[in-house]
Amino acid sequence: MYFANAGPENTAATVDQAVKRARELKIEYIVVASNSGNTAEKFLGQGLQIICVTHQIGFRNPGEDEMEPEKRQELEEKGVRVLTTTHLLGGVGRAVRSKFGGLYPGEMVAHTLRMLGQGVKVALEISVMALDSGLIPHGEDIIAVGGAGRGADTAVVIRPEHSQNIFDSRIKEIICKPSG
Repeated sequence: MYFANAGPENTAATVDQAVKRARELKIEYIVVASNSGNTAEKFLGQGLQIICVTHQIGFRNPGEDEMEPEKRQELEEKGVRVLTTTHLLGGVGRAVRSKFGGLYPGEMVAHTLRMLGQGVKVALEISVMALDSGLIPHGEDIIAVGGAGRGADTAVVIRPEHSQNIFDSRIKEIICKPSG
């Protein structure tokens, strides 16, 4: 499925398509980028293992967690595993670029993935982060859901590898994404 534009107006269709494909392929795990928790919440009640990956603390403002503590607790009580950690393709490389200029390997990978869309980049990144954190099993296909900013507009079937082997990750299907 291709959307005319990127954005949160595609969230409901993205959730529907991701859940439908998970059922067809008998995939148990959905890894979803969700800073507020609202997008992750849309996957509840589907009988799937949901892993919500947020921005790291301090991503927008020093010391700030974009997810309200009450929302995090509510999601966790409903069985969602919430991961808040350093961005795989940002982190120290972004700090070096900001301080000294240049472009570094993680950012090159990120820019390359963005040629397929921001959501595809996010999907690979959060999948590897979830795998590195032990929240999804190694060697299994999962569905990863991302987008650009708020909401979700991209879902992919992916078999991620740990960060030290990221180039062995396989994006097996693009379920939906913006066409532009």
